Amino acid sequence: MKEKNNPLLGRWRIIQADLWDRDYLDLVGPASLTVQADGSGEMTFGAMQASLRIGYGLDNIDFTWKGSDEGDEVQGSGYAELLGDGSLQIEIEYQDGDEATLRAIRPTSSAAC
Repeated sequence: MKEKNNPLLGRWRIIQADLWDRDYLDLVGPASLTVQADGSGEMTFGAMQASLRIGYGLDNIDFTWKGSDEGDEVQGSGYAELLGDGSLQIEIEYQDGDEATLRAIRPTSSAAC
């Protein structure tokens, strides 16, 4: 599949996580995942901001990420899959650390982004 046709392209609003509550997710701004057609992207939630290197599947992506969390360098890997209800399930793993599951939706004009 061509990257430009991947249904995950664009911006997603992270709304839920198994390890953190919504207040933490939106600590410094709206939690989000951005997937670009050029193999790059960005993930932000809590105090973490990371750049992504993305590989594309039919209705999923896998990625490695690297960034900072409260001033500390962090990195890891992840996977995101489009679910039947149109939401996105994101699995991330910190290198030598926690694993988390997040849920994201497409932002709408009436939702805070």
